[in-house]
Amino acid sequence: MTLKVYTSLLLLFLVNSVWTRTVRQVYDEMDPEHWSHYSFECPQECFCPPSFPNALYCDNKGLKEIPAIPARIWYLYLQNNLIETVTEKPFVNATHLRWINLNKNKITNSGIESGVLSKLKRLLYLFLEDNELEEVPAPLPVGLEQLRLARNKISRIPEGVFSNLENLTMLDLHQNSLLDSALQSDTFQGLNNLMQLNIAKNSLKKMPLSIPANTLQLFLDNNSIEVIPENYFSAIPKVTFLRLNYNKLSDDGIPPSGFNVSSILDLQLSHNQLTKIPPINAQLEHLHLDHNRIKSVNGTQICPVSIALAEDYGLYGNTPRLRYLRLDGNEIQPPIPLDIMTCFRLLQAVVI
Repeated sequence: MTLKVYTSLLLLFLVNSVWTRTVRQVYDEMDPEHWSHYSFECPQECFCPPSFPNALYCDNKGLKEIPAIPARIWYLYLQNNLIETVTEKPFVNATHLRWINLNKNKITNSGIESGVLSKLKRLLYLFLEDNELEEVPAPLPVGLEQLRLARNKISRIPEGVFSNLENLTMLDLHQNSLLDSALQSDTFQGLNNLMQLNIAKNSLKKMPLSIPANTLQLFLDNNSIEVIPENYFSAIPKVTFLRLNYNKLSDDGIPPSGFNVSSILDLQLSHNQLTKIPPINAQLEHLHLDHNRIKSVNGTQICPVSIALAEDYGLYGNTPRLRYLRLDGNEIQPPIPLDIMTCFRLLQAVVI
């Protein structure tokens, strides 16, 4: 299970870190017979690197509108401009676009021409962070794999906007204006392959409804969440990284087996209102509980298996997997209790 999860996460991180493909890949994937027919003209406002002819750099140019995009372009960089509108005209010939970066502009929903985005049939990555959007733009290209909408003013998600995005693996909505009412039971319907969902820094008071079942990473930091519903994580059985830092979780808001979930490997509950360590699963590897109200730690009570079982070296496969434990910013006084080390024999770091 752990190997499969790490393999999936490695693929996701590689996707997040690779900004362009090599020129060799482009030539391999495009028919050489047709390549010579593409015009190599470059918009005068932009830069066209000779060594990477399918990329167009128009970032940091003070542009107020998008220039005409040549047909050969796959990767379009328009970030850090003054663009207010996204219309169909500049994209008439740009039928091969895979990547558009429109971060840090002045784009509003009314400035996006109806249907212009959905007509970009081959688009895989769409970045619209740091704009002035008030809702998720729609309709979107059905082949999208990443959609980044952080740091806008989004308070509304139109019904069915994600319903056809079966290839989407990453959705970033952090630092917007989402309330609980914006996340209905069918909001994320259709996101069958979503791996990372980021709704941090919004105005949620409840755990969001109907998270896609294949989600591996769920980020809910900096909201006002008070309660984890009973059996909440049974609907997302693959969740591996869970961040709930800077919320309002108390002991009463966490059910007895709330975080006793075998899929969770990294659990972050920093800056909440907990007075004790909640029950955890033996598979958990990283636990962040700093800056809560915890006064003491009892290894016998928090150990996910019996201390006697943990002491049996012959049962290494059942040994709790915790490797990192952070408890600073609480009211705990050192030294670390011996039974903590007896239980968690794989601990490599404890911050107290």
